[in-house]
Amino acid sequence: MRPWRMPATHYAPPDQVHYTWDAAHAPSLTIADGDTVVFHTRDVSDNQIGPGSDSSVVAGMDWDRVYPLAGPVFVEGAKPGDTLAVEILDLRTQGWGWTAILPGLGLLADEFADPYLRVFDISNGDVVPFREDIEIPLTPFMGTMGVCPAGASAQPVMPPGTFGGNMDTRQLVAGTTLYLPVQVEGALFSCGDAHGCQGDGEVCVTGLEAPMYGALRFSVESGRSIPAPQFQTSGPLTPSVDFGGWYGTTGVGGDLYKASQDAIRAMIAHLGERYGLSGEDAYLLCSLCVDLKISEIVDAGEYVVSALLPDAVFVG
Repeated sequence: MRPWRMPATHYAPPDQVHYTWDAAHAPSLTIADGDTVVFHTRDVSDNQIGPGSDSSVVAGMDWDRVYPLAGPVFVEGAKPGDTLAVEILDLRTQGWGWTAILPGLGLLADEFADPYLRVFDISNGDVVPFREDIEIPLTPFMGTMGVCPAGASAQPVMPPGTFGGNMDTRQLVAGTTLYLPVQVEGALFSCGDAHGCQGDGEVCVTGLEAPMYGALRFSVESGRSIPAPQFQTSGPLTPSVDFGGWYGTTGVGGDLYKASQDAIRAMIAHLGERYGLSGEDAYLLCSLCVDLKISEIVDAGEYVVSALLPDAVFVG
């Protein structure tokens, strides 16, 4: 039995970031089991996009600087085969954020081939003012949280894996505990790519990308092995919009990806016809607040994907 000690709070150095998963990265911090770390993460563009930017910045983006991650954090006692519990204590946006269509990326990349950028003032701390009659509640989370993959050497941050990483799981808000399977000594946890809000699916490939402050507490569950990330929320999944109804569109067919595309295409059409949104703004709104759900996957190879839009974001 370990002797009792007072848990400590550490501050990750904001000037130390990395852009890949790599077992050779030197830890920015070494902490004990039970300690808390306060992070200041940059937006996913690594400050290439700012509050005054327009769409022209997208064409000149240095993609080697995308996905700056804070860390890694070495957690004493964490060994391969253990589970690292990450309690999300607090997350706070820093007054602004952006959403964009990035050419070649996203669920409907072939249909939205031109760069498109919107920057939002979120200094009120409560909502994203998308239009005078559309406000999306802020629900901050880290799009990327993970431990270093075993044997990683200059491994890209995207896509995710069984180690976690670029999961873009919007349920990882304050109050949730994330569980990660440790793959290297000390776990080497890193985080970044914070979002002010996002729908399930992040369909245009960006949520509300934003710099963030976050406080995370780490615990090692020795001898507990899990195959991939798991999490426990502290309450309902969508409390900020559950007082209203929902509008759903669907995609049906034998390919889940194509069915997802069809559901979003139908939602974009609905947003244009009902609310007068341009195709680009409708696509962005889908990425920020529409949830993709697998409604049915067991009936003779014909799958149903639903896209669900919360009525609560319409305030006019």
